[in-house]
Amino acid sequence: MSVRELVVLGTASQVPTRHRNHNGYLLRWDGEGILFDPGEGTQRQMLRAGVAAHDLHRICVTHFHGDHSLGLAGVIQRINLDRVPHEISAHYPLSGQRFFDRLRYATAYRETVHLTEAPVAADGNLAVTPSYTLEARRLSHPVESYGYRLTEPDGRRMLPDRLAAHGITGPDVGRIQREGRLGDVTLDDVSETRRGQRFAFVMDTRLCDGVHALAEGCDLLVIESTFLDEDIELAVDHGHLTAGQAAGVARDAGVRHLVLTHFSQRYSDPEEFERQARAAGFEGELTVAHDLQRVPLPKRR
Repeated sequence: MSVRELVVLGTASQVPTRHRNHNGYLLRWDGEGILFDPGEGTQRQMLRAGVAAHDLHRICVTHFHGDHSLGLAGVIQRINLDRVPHEISAHYPLSGQRFFDRLRYATAYRETVHLTEAPVAADGNLAVTPSYTLEARRLSHPVESYGYRLTEPDGRRMLPDRLAAHGITGPDVGRIQREGRLGDVTLDDVSETRRGQRFAFVMDTRLCDGVHALAEGCDLLVIESTFLDEDIELAVDHGHLTAGQAAGVARDAGVRHLVLTHFSQRYSDPEEFERQARAAGFEGELTVAHDLQRVPLPKRR
């Protein structure tokens, strides 16, 4: 069976704490694994979470602050040590190419894996596969930063009552799916559109057009909420979001499941993030992330 879930490897902003590692998030999407923002300690967190180097197919870095990228060196060397047999693509802001190069070749090791560098220079699609389209949108942070979004192609859901009403059974069901028509009966007569699932990953940013575009209609939105609402001036000054702002984005975008993460070490009560998110009017499913948590994508309606 296909698996679509988020594996949370770390949730701390700026510096790790006793209970929170630096950032790191693995999205399992059917047979692929997409690693987002591997901060320091990600390799060990992968081990604790049961994530193998062979599980990785893409690495997506939003920006080159250390808490989002210092783990790259260890992860890249690990995929080479384990001789991952498939190609791995790496996406990151093109303006940070020098940082990626330093992290990729931080120490001596033997390269055994085909790691394709595919940096991001502007908004738009990065990859189109049968299972998803991966796109990037520019965010608002002191250094260049991009958020990422996966969109599954829409499909068709066959409707048994309509099939029965038209006397379509057995091999003819597959035939009308393939050909779009069976006699006078069209595919639209016996099916409906099955909306593709949508996932977005939004890290360090102020409110901006890119945040709203990435979040629109998401089944699962992973978004930073570094600060609580009483510290909104700090958030704006440093290019971050508050819990209320992140929840407001999700509310307006029709997000089904909101995952808040990237918490400042100044706060000791994670429940306050949930309280402020609810106070902002978000009524969907809500997770205040903690390390090593697994969050499944919501089932299709």
